[in-house]
Amino acid sequence: MVIYGVSFDMVGKQPIVLLKTADGNRFLPIWIGHPEAAAILMKLQGATTPRPMTHDLMVDLLGELRARCVQVAVTELRDNTFFATVTLAVDGREIEIDSRPSDALALAVRAGAPIFASEEVIAESAIEFEHELEETEEVVDRFKAFLDEVSPEDFAGDS
Repeated sequence: MVIYGVSFDMVGKQPIVLLKTADGNRFLPIWIGHPEAAAILMKLQGATTPRPMTHDLMVDLLGELRARCVQVAVTELRDNTFFATVTLAVDGREIEIDSRPSDALALAVRAGAPIFASEEVIAESAIEFEHELEETEEVVDRFKAFLDEVSPEDFAGDS
């Protein structure tokens, strides 16, 4: 998955990060908090701060401890809430740590770690465009139209 962008739902003005599958036209919208949206956008836009932000601090701490973030994954959707894991490499072993997707994504963009989503999450919650979208503006327009009519409850699935 790649971070395609960050937007706001038109109803609640809640930030949404939009992940895109690397091999197709499937998009996974995840509602996130304002601080995490700012953290993701700042890094994507190349902005810097005079002092480290929380996710920058996490990457610095990992480096000092000779650990690194090797991947993040959106693992499931349960009760309208997405769950994620951060996988760290430490002393020749990998450790998986529970995370909110927003924090995992903010860490991934700073650490250069790949982003994954489980097939179940993609099958249950992704939006697929039927034809190849060539223009970024076209994707953004269609996504904004989608956001005008959607709420987090629409991704609840059948539990």
